[in-house]
Amino acid sequence: MKVVISGYGKMGHMIEGILIKRGIEIAAITEDVRSIDPEIAKESTCIDFTTPDAIRENFMFLADHFKAVVIGTTGWDEIKTQVIDYFYTTGTPMIYSANFSIGVNAIFAAVDRISEILRGYNYIPHIEEIHHVHKLDAPSGTAKVLAQIIKHELGINPDITSIREGEVVGKHIVKFKSEVDKIKVSHEAFSREAFAEGAVVAAQMTENLKGVHEFKEMLSIKL
Repeated sequence: MKVVISGYGKMGHMIEGILIKRGIEIAAITEDVRSIDPEIAKESTCIDFTTPDAIRENFMFLADHFKAVVIGTTGWDEIKTQVIDYFYTTGTPMIYSANFSIGVNAIFAAVDRISEILRGYNYIPHIEEIHHVHKLDAPSGTAKVLAQIIKHELGINPDITSIREGEVVGKHIVKFKSEVDKIKVSHEAFSREAFAEGAVVAAQMTENLKGVHEFKEMLSIKL
């Protein structure tokens, strides 16, 4: 397979290193995905870690020109339905996630199961997320996914506390508290490489894939 890296910040550099290590061909690296030759795009999977504004501007171009797309950029929830519908219209496979870490996706599954068990009991959920001061969105996309999972199972919108400090890669803590006890589930990333590894796994999953999928669903199928 061939990969185009869209966005060459810290994540883009890490993805480049993982692709090289795995012997996967890098067709191009760009800060402006619209500059990619359409002939290259149609043979390549694009891994996008750019900005919410870039996704808003470029999602049609991505769907129109690339063989497949992996979107790790967060902060575009308000156009999510529009993006998914457009990818289905073009027939371009796409995998997206607020967090491509394998560990975080295990936490998604754990919180889903815990919330299901606690349904009907008097547990109050709360989410805390801590990230580096450079992170643009708050709450984090991961925290929003956790909140959606809890809302679906418990019918409660959990409060989310967002903290920005230092160079924290990412930490999420989910608590369920009752009058008699408290359950706590947490995940802490030590390196952004966890997100980059998962994004490359997702790119490999797009081979012979049809439709639009969230990474946590694909991971469950794989496991």
